Amino acid sequence: MRNLPTSARPAARAALVLLPLLTTVGYAQQQPEEIALRDFVVLERVGDYGRTSVHTDAVEHLIVIGRWAAPTAADTVTLPNGEAKAWQTANADADGVLKHAALQGGYAYTSVPSDTPRVMLLDAVGHSRVYVNNELRTGDPYQTGKLSLPVALHAGQNGFLFHCGRGRMQAKLVAPPAPLVLDTRDATLPDLMVGEAIDTWGAVVVINATEEIARGLSLEVVRGDEVMTSTALPPLPPVCARKLGFRLSGRAPQETGEREYELRLRQSTDGQTQTLHTVELKLRICQPSDKHQRTFISDIDGSVQYYAVTPAHPTAEDPAPPALFLTLHGAGVEALGQARAYDHKTWGHIVAATNRRPFGFDWEDWGRLDAMEVLTLAEQRLGTDPRRTYLTGHSMGGHGVWQVGVTYPDRFAAIAPSAGWISFWSYTGAQRFEDATPVEAMLMRATACSDTLSLSRNYLHHGVYILHGEEDDNVPVDQARTMRKHLAEFHADFAYYERPGAGHWWGNRCVDWDPLFEFLRAHERPEPHTIHQIEFWTANPGVSASSHWLTLAAQTHALQPSKADVRIEPEKRRLVGNTENVACLALDLTELSRQRWEEKKGEQIDATVLPAGEPLSIELDGQTLADIPWPAGPPRIWLERDGQEWSLAEEPAAALKGPHRYGPFKQAFRNRMLFVYGTRGTPAENAWAFAKARYDAETFWYRGNGSVDMIPDTAFDPATEPDRNVILYGNADTNAAWRDLLADSPVHIRRGTVVVGERVLAGDDLACLFLRPRPGSARAAVGVISGSGLIGLRVTERLPYFVSGVGYPDWVVLGAEALVEGTAGVRAAGFFGRDWSVESGDSAWRQ
Repeated sequence: MRNLPTSARPAARAALVLLPLLTTVGYAQQQPEEIALRDFVVLERVGDYGRTSVHTDAVEHLIVIGRWAAPTAADTVTLPNGEAKAWQTANADADGVLKHAALQGGYAYTSVPSDTPRVMLLDAVGHSRVYVNNELRTGDPYQTGKLSLPVALHAGQNGFLFHCGRGRMQAKLVAPPAPLVLDTRDATLPDLMVGEAIDTWGAVVVINATEEIARGLSLEVVRGDEVMTSTALPPLPPVCARKLGFRLSGRAPQETGEREYELRLRQSTDGQTQTLHTVELKLRICQPSDKHQRTFISDIDGSVQYYAVTPAHPTAEDPAPPALFLTLHGAGVEALGQARAYDHKTWGHIVAATNRRPFGFDWEDWGRLDAMEVLTLAEQRLGTDPRRTYLTGHSMGGHGVWQVGVTYPDRFAAIAPSAGWISFWSYTGAQRFEDATPVEAMLMRATACSDTLSLSRNYLHHGVYILHGEEDDNVPVDQARTMRKHLAEFHADFAYYERPGAGHWWGNRCVDWDPLFEFLRAHERPEPHTIHQIEFWTANPGVSASSHWLTLAAQTHALQPSKADVRIEPEKRRLVGNTENVACLALDLTELSRQRWEEKKGEQIDATVLPAGEPLSIELDGQTLADIPWPAGPPRIWLERDGQEWSLAEEPAAALKGPHRYGPFKQAFRNRMLFVYGTRGTPAENAWAFAKARYDAETFWYRGNGSVDMIPDTAFDPATEPDRNVILYGNADTNAAWRDLLADSPVHIRRGTVVVGERVLAGDDLACLFLRPRPGSARAAVGVISGSGLIGLRVTERLPYFVSGVGYPDWVVLGAEALVEGTAGVRAAGFFGRDWSVESGDSAWRQ
């Protein structure tokens, strides 16, 4: 499994260059080897990729079915239509950069000789991913230059197969200066405030360049002779790089500027502690009134993230507490750069979230979660006025405004996208299936949250200001004009300004635009008790379930648009509404029943909307429920629909699908998920499980600045952290954790079979992704990446579930033929019902 088969014929080889490296503390100075990868054979694009859940790739198909061999010039790859494409020689230039038209979606292959087994660091840019001796590793498509991965070479030839997308790449191998190394190129660090007590976090990459699990590690922060903090680290898997957090505490200096701190990687074994590597960190010390960044621990994965702030500079005339403007950056922009584009406001703080990375997730998926996580933290830290919370952003961040604003409409008083695009379908050419098969329709439902226009009536919750440059050559102005036309059909509170002659970025004014901020200033979120009618739409209650006092807790058909439009008639003590695709909803009467007094003509009168105690009536979809007793406990009324009939209900059991745990598959990658790889299979199956878990951890680090715990099944204890999500790699025969987590699952995979409910699929080439509730937990989930044999397991390797706009239902089964046939190779897909059963849900099977 580890060795990429090599051809008996001579293949491309790498040139060797010897260069010095920096000295590492604790190790003798050396002249380690550097190997520049220069000589390649390349192959033009042999598949269809894009923003789609199922791609095709003729080379990947050969790898998956075990028929791949190292290529030479003039070797060919045959496509499904019979066309043969030939490998051709290509060489890097004097700077080590390989440029070739074939790398627009194609491959580059080279091999590297080694006299002995050893671990080296692969520094490469411009590639989407790379197979190293047949093991998949993540790439650096955005050419950040911050990705250095340890790779295991064996004695003899070692194959490197790069998949590229941008026409150029560069790669070299460097001998690690020590077995365990700190890499600060991708550090996440806070600014410190003058004189304040420090209680925060930083993070750097720790590289394990050995073939053993590294245990007993810690990170020490040292200032002068004082050890400020020591943070224990989790075990680090072999041949692995992971970004890990360390605590910072103490008190910040009294003067602004930069301060140097020393970060030491330490290891304790057999009662002895030694320093393995030391690096220097520079932290900025600034005034609280300066533009700055703060770090925090994310509940998504336990990683260290940051947000940036342009603090308010209030005057005596400005109201307190201040407003908050959440601003979302464009592609390739750091949150700190976004915050710096704004002048200080007198009446509110500007807060920039990160989207987890400058490119990140287009403010969808984990980018959307980051925006809302930052909003909550900033509101608490800055003490802002919840009635005056606003959302704005530029370019990709303008899309984020449309997306976040439509998903969480009750959180903002007004939104203001600048140069924003509407959706992946309107802007990026994302795939929509023409004459979709039932299976394709099921796959499309998994992307429902990305369909901005299907939820657009949620914009009625707030004011909207649209800003765009007339000559924008990046995001065409028709994106803004389309939204202007669309909003004009139903929205009375929006403004539109198209800057004549302006392009995509016309200086800071295209985000810090005075009329935009004046529009925001004129809007406030209404108090809950003043809201007597709510129209709310959701694509997924697990993403967005509530608006003010209305909650849509479950759908009749998962991930099809759901709506409720409910109004209060206080004088009749009646609520009247209509719904679409809603199976369960709740009405929270807390604020509506809170006693309030108003003065009229000099007298205090009771202005409570719905005084507690007396019965209510509810009319939904033409059905009347009369004389409903006032709730005995918390003033919340639950209603469920069975067929066409609504009835009163108790609060749904946590075991059912609900806002706390809903699906689809990608929802498993949150709640501080833990990767558990199988070790009970054959050597090849075990090697796959480890390599796949490592690849996913690396990919989430690269794309989402993430940090994921990764352990073997033998180390998994179901009683430890029982409310944490788990991602399981393998099947019932290969992963020992399966029995504890999936014994009652209606989807079951063993060697040779996939069982879904009453249906059985046979073969060793079946891949399966699915999501289940974690046993014993009211909120945790289990995500499963599985296959019915080594071929099926390998089909999962490059499924792009970390790409925004790509979705998978609650469960999906694919055959290896999907790599040549596309969606025709998807055997089945579906959503579980409210009770997490196959029978009560929606399923589609290949005909």
